Parts: sequence; C-alpha cells; structure tokens
Amino acid sequence: MDNQSFVKAWKWQVAFSLLLCSWGWVSGQLRYSIAEESHPGTVVGNVAQDLGVNVADIRRRRLSLGSEGSSRFFSIEQKNGALVVYERIDRESLCGSSLSCLLHLEVVAENPLELHSLEIEILDINDNSPTFTNLNKIINITEAIPGVRFQLETAKDLDVGKNGISQYILNPNPYFTLLVKHRKDGTLIAELVLEKSLDREEKAEHKLILTAVDGGDPPKSGSTQITIKVFDINDNAPVFDQSSYKVSVLENIPLNTVIIRLNATDLDEGPNGEISYSFDHNILDSAKNIFKINSFTGEIVTKAVVDFEESDFYELYVKATDKGSPTLEGHCVIQVEVKDVNDNTPEIIFTSKTNEVPENAPIGTVVGFITVRDKDSGKNGEIRLEVSTGLPFRIQPMSQRYALVTSGHLDREKLSQYTIRLTASDLGSPSLSSHITISLNISDVNDNPPAFLHHVYNAFIAENNEAGRLLCTVSAVDPDEGANANLIYSIAESHIHGSPVSSFVYINSETGNIYAQRSFDYEQFQVLQITARVEDSGSPKLSSNVSVFIFILDTNDNSPTILYPENIGETIAEETIPRSAGAGYLVSKVSAVDVDSGHNAWLLYSLVQSTSPALFHISENTGEVRTLRGLHETENTEHRLVIVVRDHGEPSMTTTATIIVNILDSVAQESPRSQDFLTNAKSTPDLTLYLIVSLVAITAVFLVTFTILLVRCLRNKYDSGCGFCFTDKSLSTSYMDQYKPTLYLNSDGTLKYMEVRMAPPEAPGSCYPACFPPVTDVPGFTLSKTENVPQLTEPTAGSNPLSNSDWCNDPNQQAQPNGEWRFSQAQRPGPSGAQPAEEAGVWPNNQFETERLQAMILASANEAAEGTSGLGGGTGTMGLSARYGPQFTLQHVPDYRQNVYIPGSTLTPTNAGGKRDGKGGGNKKKSGKKDKK
Repeated sequence: MDNQSFVKAWKWQVAFSLLLCSWGWVSGQLRYSIAEESHPGTVVGNVAQDLGVNVADIRRRRLSLGSEGSSRFFSIEQKNGALVVYERIDRESLCGSSLSCLLHLEVVAENPLELHSLEIEILDINDNSPTFTNLNKIINITEAIPGVRFQLETAKDLDVGKNGISQYILNPNPYFTLLVKHRKDGTLIAELVLEKSLDREEKAEHKLILTAVDGGDPPKSGSTQITIKVFDINDNAPVFDQSSYKVSVLENIPLNTVIIRLNATDLDEGPNGEISYSFDHNILDSAKNIFKINSFTGEIVTKAVVDFEESDFYELYVKATDKGSPTLEGHCVIQVEVKDVNDNTPEIIFTSKTNEVPENAPIGTVVGFITVRDKDSGKNGEIRLEVSTGLPFRIQPMSQRYALVTSGHLDREKLSQYTIRLTASDLGSPSLSSHITISLNISDVNDNPPAFLHHVYNAFIAENNEAGRLLCTVSAVDPDEGANANLIYSIAESHIHGSPVSSFVYINSETGNIYAQRSFDYEQFQVLQITARVEDSGSPKLSSNVSVFIFILDTNDNSPTILYPENIGETIAEETIPRSAGAGYLVSKVSAVDVDSGHNAWLLYSLVQSTSPALFHISENTGEVRTLRGLHETENTEHRLVIVVRDHGEPSMTTTATIIVNILDSVAQESPRSQDFLTNAKSTPDLTLYLIVSLVAITAVFLVTFTILLVRCLRNKYDSGCGFCFTDKSLSTSYMDQYKPTLYLNSDGTLKYMEVRMAPPEAPGSCYPACFPPVTDVPGFTLSKTENVPQLTEPTAGSNPLSNSDWCNDPNQQAQPNGEWRFSQAQRPGPSGAQPAEEAGVWPNNQFETERLQAMILASANEAAEGTSGLGGGTGTMGLSARYGPQFTLQHVPDYRQNVYIPGSTLTPTNAGGKRDGKGGGNKKKSGKKDKK
C-alpha cells in the first residue's frame, strides 16, 4: 500500500469517525472507527471527553478497557483519556470477507463504578489485489455454435466493499465476449460467451487474458490467462433437473448426512454420456469445508459440523461433466438454509472492580454489571437472568446489560460474605442454562455501639482498704470488627460528696479493671454509684454506659462510745442508793452505742472490777447495774465499779466506764422501785379512756353517715336493698369487700389501748348490712363498735381468731391481732417494755434483730435529743427518770445520731442539737452527795 492511498484513506476515516462519534454520543453509547493497519499510538477518539469526565478526574476515575479479547488492540491513555491503537490491526484476519467489521469493547470507570459500551468499526483499506487460483486456465471446447457459455474462475480479493472486485475485463477478440453476473452476496461471476463459431481447422487454440479489477483508489488488478482448445464435437452437455435447488437443514446434523441427491442427464452415448459430479470453482471455501459431493451418485453429504452460529446460509455450485472429447458441463446451484437449534448455553460475564460492599450501602447500590450472550437466535437466543433467592440483591435491567444492585439492608454482623449465584436460561426447547458464582464480602462500618455484659455491676470491698485495690472488672463486647471493635473504658465525670469521682476510683482503659484511688470509710458512705463508659474507636465513635455500685463493707474499726455515765477528764460519775435498798435494786444504767453496724455494733456489758463483787451485778445485754442482795449495816459507804463495754466484732473492741456508788442511810427523793413503775404510773394520762371516747365519737359519725346513705338508697328506689348501692361504684365495692373494720386490743407492755384497723374478712357474711359510701366520699373513715372495754379479753397465743360472724354474735370477742409488724417484749429496749431475763436468747442473735434494735436505739436518741419522750419522766430522760430516779438525765448527752447507720433503711437522723442548745432542763449531777448537799 503506497503512502498516497494511505493518506486518502486516513482523511476519509477521520471524517467518518466524527460522524459516528456524534451518532454514538446521542444514542447513549460510544462508537468509533479506525482504518486497519493503523500505526500503534494512533488516536481513535477521546473516551474521557465523550463520557463527560473532567481532565482532572481522569486519573481518579481510572478508565480502562474490559477483559475481552478485542481489547488487546487498544488502550486508554491515563493522562488525557484518549483511546489509541496498541498493536497492528488486520481487518481480514479479524472479520474475513464480512462487509461489516465491528469490535465490541467495554469501558470501565471507577469511583463510582460505571460500565459503558464501545464499538469500534475497522475500516477496510485497499491493501490486497485480486488474485486467481490458476494463472493459466485451459478450456477444451468443440466446434460449437455461437451462444455457448463457459464459466470462468472467480478471482478473490481479501478486501471488501468498494475495495473488492468491481469488474472483469477480457481482452478484445472476435470469438468471445465476457458476461458478468452478480451473485446473491454481491460477488461477480464471469462467464465466457462464444460469439462466433469456432473452426478447429482454421485455429485450434485461442489465448485470452481475463483481468479482475477492484474498486479501490487507486484500483488494483489481477490477471489470468485462458487457453481455448478446440476439439471435435461432443454436442450434448449434461443437464440437471433444475438449475437451482433449495434445501433446509438443521445445524448439528450428524456427519455424512445426505442433504440432497442430484441428477443430471446427457443425451450422448458412450463416454460422451457418462457424467461425473463435482463442485464448481465458484463455491466458497467455507462451503467446501462443510459439504462434499459423491462424483458418481451426485449425493451431497456433510463432512463437518453444520453450525448456525458460523453461517446460516450456503450456496453450493455443482457441475456435471461428461467424458466426451471435449468434455461438456452442466451447472446448477444448491441454496442450503441452516436452521438454528438450541445448542448454545448462555454466557454470563460479570464485571466489577471490587468484591466488597459497605454494610451501610443504600438500597439500589450497584455492585457490578452483568453481560449475557447467547449465540443462538430467536427464542433460543432470548435469555432470562435470575439471582439466588433469599438474598438482598436483585437484577436491574439496563441498556444491553444488567446491573446487580442491593435490594435490602446489609448487616455484616449477621452475614459477612454472600455467595451469589447468577443463572441465565434461554427460552429454547429444551431450555439451556448456565450459572456463575460471585463471592461478595461485606465491609464493616461502625453501626453497633459496644454493649456491657451485665446491666449493672456490683462490687464489695471492706472499709479501710488499700489504695489501688481491684474493685471489679467491667467487660463489653462490640460485634463490629477492626478499629470499630477496639474498646476504650472510662469513668463518666461526676461528683461524690462534692469530690470528683476520679478521686475515688480509676479504670484501666484497655481491660476495664476498676481500682480504688483511696481508702474508704464505711461510716462516711456505704455505697458509691459510678457510671462506667465504654467507647469504640470507629468513626463516628459509639459508646454505652453502665452503673457500677461499690458497696463498702463495715469492719470493726470503732470502739463503743459510752453515753451514760459521762466521764469528763478525771471526774468519775457517782450514783447514790439508800442503805435500805433490797436485792434487784436498780443502781444505774450504762448506755453505749457503736457507730459500726451489724455484729460490730452489738454491745456486751460486763463488770470487771468491783470492791464488793458479791453485791453488784450488771446485765450484759441492757447495761443495768443492780444489787444482788440487801445492804448490811457494815457495808462500806462507797464502792468503785469498773464496767467494760465490748462489741462483737473481730477483733473485739472495748471501752471502760467507772462508777462510784455511794450508800446513804436516806435519800431525799427515793426513786420508785421497778415493781411500782409497772403498776403505779400515776403520771401517765389515762390513754385508755381517751381511746374509748374517740371510738364513741367515730361510731356516732358512722351512724349518721349510715342513716344518710340509707335514705339516699330508698329515694333512688333500689330493689335489692343496701347491697346494691355500689352498683355503679365498683371501686368502693371492691374495697369494702376486701377490707372490713375490725376492733383490736393492744396489750403490749403495761399500757393497754384499743385500735380499729381495716382487715380482710375471714368468712362470708356481713356483721352490719349497710350501704357504705365510696371511699373517696368519706376519707379516713373507719368502722367500729362500741364495746365495754373492761370486758374485753386479750386472746391467748394459742387461740385461733374467731370468724366474722362469731365476732358479731359475741360482743366480748375480738379479731386476733396481726403481730407480724410488732416487736416482741424482749426486743423493746429500756423501760418501755418488760425487763428481759438474764437467760440465753434475750440478746439479738441475728442481723435482722440487730438492725431493729438499732432502729429503736435511734428512736430513743431522737427523744433524748429533742426532749419529747412520752413514757413519763422529765424532759430528755429517755423515759427513764420515772423508773431510775431523777438523777438519770440526758440533758448533756451528745447528739450522736449522725453516726448511726441503719442497714437497709433510708432513714436519715436529723441533728437536734440545736433544740437542746440553751434549753437544758437542769444541771447534770456529778454525784448523789453533791445533790443531797
């Protein structure tokens, strides 16, 4: 190919490329054209510009070609997005004699992932000259009459279109002319026509030159020499039944299958009438590779696989030749139409630049592109594409392809990898299918906050602990992975008693171990509540909180504190008793408390030193000092008692108190005896009388209310009587059905009184059939029955409570009191209850009883601090002065309530010290002698 023809072809190619590029952009795809044999580096077109990609984004979008075989001829330059020729392109080797030569490519753009179709048409240039197979063709003919035709060999040109063969030229001669025909596919067929009778005697041989010329610019040509030899006459040529035959066959028919049997006849006899069949030289090589003909029988059979996808139509040129001299030929053409069968499975091509999808990808995110192909045609080439069911993915049709997109929300914590099966099935019968498997990983995002293993954490530590001691460990888990699951522990900022929480505890940010920053004091606080926080390292960071309760356990680190007698400096408390005091006389009472709790606060009193050990005795539980016998005239007038108060902790802690007991012949104001205190409490108001008067008043109010309600019922004309007054008052009916007013006698201690309580009935029936109003109408209303109090008898411990009807019938009986909430006599401290005996079991023997005892001590302390004791005696005597004498006062007892803690109680003692200040009811006596003076 000379340079001039190449330049002209290149100019035409550029103009045609611009036209095709413009058409491709409008139609939604890219299409370029390039002439074959273009040098490597030749620019085909600018893909980036045609796709609308900015020059600055070309490197980021990473334009590239798909992995198909045709992509090896081209490449995309990353600096400007131009599509250039990468290696030599020979159109004839790619597309053969096809008029159209299109290469289908895929352009892949990343960030985001896009797939575009690209068609490149390879333009033919006139780089091949026509050629003849035989450069010297010999034709033997007889002295035939004019008009006889002889088919000539067809020249071949690898170029197509206008560069193919456009004409045949025969050199001028008086005997022969050239007739050119057009075949169905556009191929020219040259025939030699006899125009003048031949005379062998005149000229036995004629030489002709046949030239084939193509339509290129400039045109190229090829020639062959035809030698005509004139023989004696064989005047009958073989004749076929038809000049043209049409045959239809299915592709993939078995080899050696007969598709047609030809029959030709010759009127001559002998060798001139013997016929042999063969393919004419005009038949294409592709047809000769598929079919063969039997030269004797005229049967055409298959010798290779007939494939519809390679060619759906063949033209077979057959000649029948006799054996005369010269030989004569008869010609016919067989048009073979190949019918498609469903013999090709669909082909699936999945294109994606990544195999990971973030779990927070929105619905509709493109995962990759799918291209399906089927070489069959018609229904056999129509494809149905399906994706595995039960997966959050679906197929979305696009132009000339499909897209695999998400159809649901992804969660890596549930499933981190999906195996997607794509199945392509054609619509042929039977249907053929193929499938591919895609493994898709789900990348993690920080969408799960860390979670603690427990909803709350409890830690227990004894007080006076060492700083840096491990309290507990909080643990959390995060279902995310990588940095999103890297957990960091911390303590939420807060204050405890005005101090930052960091001054109490600290936490290891990696392990979650919580350590003490200081030594804790149970008496200062018993429970610390902190908030532990865990945070991951994702973006954005997610966190969770959990409450941690640190319970401080009490240890025996406080000695008992003696409230009475109070020893100030070197002054020793003194008590005075008359010489006439008998056995059991109360000399004094030692009162002490311990700010510890539980067993550490249980106190035990003991007399460790006495000048007369046989004369005095102290109760180890109550601290009361009493005489063991009567006093003699010879007794010393002064006795020194050393009392030790010991708690039950481990190890036990003690406190010592010293009392000087003075014995006098007479006392100015003798303290009443304990027996008289129980029976002759003249100063106590007659509470029983007041209670009876109150019950009578309440009963009167009840009767008036009952009468008013009864009148209302009668006015409303209720047929069922009083029982139906609550027809519309379901709440009142339910309450009155469940609870009935009951009269109880409280006989605990020396003070007896009556009380009315609402209690559930013990048997069906009604003592007083009446119409009760709703509870909200008469708030605080109670029902009682006036009884003769002196006739009431207290039920014994072994008796069973009477039923409701028995109580109504017997006015002298009452319901059994419910004692679950009431302390026993042995558990009441001080003189308010009966004095416990000295036998074992009186002192509380479990933690529950100890805590109740602490509550009673606290109540007594409040009375002492506020001066509101109601059990007789003077102000601030804790109810003891009436029994132990006026010398037993607590006017100057320190307010220790702030140091008392009752486990399990929310009670906070109030400081009543302000009430006592400046309100003393008298001076504390140091000794009986000073008082007497």
